[in-house]
Amino acid sequence: MENIALATLLIPFAGALITSLMPNRMAKWLCTLFALLATLGTVFLGWQFLAEGKVDTTITLVQYGDVALFGFTIDRVSTLIAFAVVFLGLLVSFYSTGYLTSGNREHPHDGTRRYYAFLLIFIGAMAGLVLSSTILGQLLFFEITGGCSWGLIGYYQSDKSLRSAMKALLITHVASIGLYLAAATLFVSTGSFELTAIATLDEPTKLIVFGGILFAAWGKSAQLPLQAWLPDAMEAPTPVSAYLHAASMVKVGVYIFARAILSGGEVPHIIGWVGITMAVITLIYGFMMYLPQKDMKRLLAWSTITQLSYIFLALSISIFGPREAFNGGVAYIFNHAFAKSLFFLVAGALSYSCGTRMLPRLRGLINKYPLLGVGFCVAALAIAGVPPLNGFFSKFPIFAAGFELSSVFWVMTPIMVLVLIESVASFTWFIYWFGRVVPGKPSNEVAEGQPVPIAMQIVIGVLIVMSFCSSVIAVTWLG
Repeated sequence: MENIALATLLIPFAGALITSLMPNRMAKWLCTLFALLATLGTVFLGWQFLAEGKVDTTITLVQYGDVALFGFTIDRVSTLIAFAVVFLGLLVSFYSTGYLTSGNREHPHDGTRRYYAFLLIFIGAMAGLVLSSTILGQLLFFEITGGCSWGLIGYYQSDKSLRSAMKALLITHVASIGLYLAAATLFVSTGSFELTAIATLDEPTKLIVFGGILFAAWGKSAQLPLQAWLPDAMEAPTPVSAYLHAASMVKVGVYIFARAILSGGEVPHIIGWVGITMAVITLIYGFMMYLPQKDMKRLLAWSTITQLSYIFLALSISIFGPREAFNGGVAYIFNHAFAKSLFFLVAGALSYSCGTRMLPRLRGLINKYPLLGVGFCVAALAIAGVPPLNGFFSKFPIFAAGFELSSVFWVMTPIMVLVLIESVASFTWFIYWFGRVVPGKPSNEVAEGQPVPIAMQIVIGVLIVMSFCSSVIAVTWLG
């Protein structure tokens, strides 16, 4: 498993170097090839983990004296999430081969090797962060993802995109201070950077470590008060929005929080209450902010912020004991990545073909673009948590665990009722836009739209399927 995990980590970085040295016309195919090899690496890693009885394994790769600096943790959570982030990187790479062309009506532009090299580095950094067994390794890849996001958000080099890229870099870098604090406190207290060392800390020290991790997580996952970068980051090419801001970068925050809870033993309850409180506040704020949005990508950006709040809520509830809340939160990371990527890539296909992603100008998709109409419907229902789509199987354990906890803490009842109201309201709003956009006579923009490239259609089709079956994969794998 050590060699497979190491290959999965290094292949994207090697691919980025090779891609950056090749002509632009070869870059997109090299990127897709290396992303495919990395995806196969995650599949083989999961297969080997299964063959060895799903026994949690920690492998130290780099150490100084007796101090482990970097290594791999291979367990149910890391193998599941590693597959999601790398496989979605493959899908985005392939989708980009059709999207980043001169035929794009919104952004006529042929993709450069700079784009594909940054994308591969991001895939490798995500694999490294998810598999890392030390907080120092997490910190290294945390910073790499920040640098890549800056390069990809500002890819079009317009004034607005460059400002948005700098905003994302600065806010997430400020958030990383929390992770620096957590790493330093852990090392000073235990002489170790291993995440499992968190369990040996006394409660006051755990408060500092978990507080630092939670602050870093809020920054990467765009939670209040560090949410401002995500809506502006929609200036990136849409495949980047789908990957960084639905599948990977924003999942860094919730993942490092989940990994700390999993490794930290008894977590101070105050961390759980802070997590629950901020999740609910962000949930309501995010919902109110996406109501007036007409730009499909900005609506999806604010929706992503609310969906990440659900994951923080689940993980925070799990601190009080309910195991189904933790598994639900991890499954939510996995399922939401596919459903929200589908939504973003449908938006990208619309901007490519129709020249706009403004919802009031789009109507009659099902008649001109049946695949996009189905994709819009499936994504909306999945995000809203309608069975049998994957979002339902992510949300249900959270509500079950929350109401179960209300027998111990009465305040959980009004909290969960409030969250349930938001879920129903979110469903209503997405159905409203479905009724405005998908059925009916095609609008001028839709009627005059050009065909969607086959690569983009294939990726959207795969994501539609995954929006139905990813929950089965998550439940089966997590046990």
